[in-house]
Amino acid sequence: MKNFLGKVFPTIIFLMSVNQLVLAQSNQVGEEGKEARKYYIEVMTKIADPVLKALSENQLKAKMPVEVAPNAYGGRDQVTYLEAFGRLLSGMAPWLELGPDETVEGHLREKYIQLALKCIHNATDPGSPDFMNFTQLGQPLVDAAFFAHALLRAPNQLWERLEPETQENVIDALKSSRVISPYYSNWLLFSGMVEAALLKFDGKADHVRMAYGLNKHKEWYLGDGMYGDGPDFHWDYYNSFVIQPMLLDISKVLKEKGNDMGKDHDLFLKRAKRYAEIQERLISPEGTYPVIGRSMAYRFGAFQLLSQVALWEELPQEISPAQVREALEAVIKKHMEAEDMFDEEGWLTLGFYGHQREIAEPYISTGSLYLCAEVFLVLGIPADGEFWAAPAQPWTQKKIWSGGEANIDKALY
Repeated sequence: MKNFLGKVFPTIIFLMSVNQLVLAQSNQVGEEGKEARKYYIEVMTKIADPVLKALSENQLKAKMPVEVAPNAYGGRDQVTYLEAFGRLLSGMAPWLELGPDETVEGHLREKYIQLALKCIHNATDPGSPDFMNFTQLGQPLVDAAFFAHALLRAPNQLWERLEPETQENVIDALKSSRVISPYYSNWLLFSGMVEAALLKFDGKADHVRMAYGLNKHKEWYLGDGMYGDGPDFHWDYYNSFVIQPMLLDISKVLKEKGNDMGKDHDLFLKRAKRYAEIQERLISPEGTYPVIGRSMAYRFGAFQLLSQVALWEELPQEISPAQVREALEAVIKKHMEAEDMFDEEGWLTLGFYGHQREIAEPYISTGSLYLCAEVFLVLGIPADGEFWAAPAQPWTQKKIWSGGEANIDKALY
């Protein structure tokens, strides 16, 4: 018996130690994801609070500063408010669409859903002090599209919970943007996005505006997951800022409606997955990325497409959700290191890494900057989803530059 116990006890102790180690690792995995999600939410709400609080109180035009580029186009004070609201809401929408629940985060979401609903009412009520410009100058077409994109990303929370009168105001506001003619570029998709929302929520739309934008971008495809911005190639982030996310959601609505134009959705998604793969590879081990092309004042909004493909759980097989989580968090943290990214009242300042007014193009003003919120699309993945629950993994460049596995990159033909 003594010999038997002498052999069994060490085995039991060993198994207990292994189980404790596994449990500790499991808890650590859960904590990694929880902390990452908490950080994403903290940054997103920090960015959102000044806009949503002011607009919900009909004080956005009174309180929001309008900082402009040194050589700014005229009329920025007439368009900047819809920019701030439409772009911010578009990025927050998937998180809001998860809806309220009994968790701390669920109660927080309900708070922001209610704020957003008040904001939508005030932004589209013709009698409101913060009624927004959907018709004057060219810019409102752009941000009517971002606003429409938000509604499409959160139909249950941001559309169905609106009062009927507000729904009518929203439809009227979106239709009114038709007076603006898009440029022969990615702007064609702004018209298409507005019409996609009208098709979904009103049942009526101008199908030519959708078809023209989709067909032209099929013509402008350059290969390896990249589209031209119009007939020409632009080495910038507009494939992520606008082109690919809007191609995906316009074609998704058409596919859901059984429209023949939705047949290209799978093709657009295949190309988007490749571009997402490229985007993940652009993030350095330190969380930096190339500052190339226009609109870099949109900061980490440059990774909208990567965030959307992760949200849709369509990442290429070679990329794990956890490495995207870690990579995007590194990018966000790098930007947030800059102490002057916000002014004293919490509004975003013009710049890329902090306050750098000189990097802003003439069309950029304070409201434009809120496109950065598009990086937070991944918050639409539930907290128990693999993106948040899986153990931390190094992203591609971090792995390679630390001597880890270096996979060969392959083009999409």
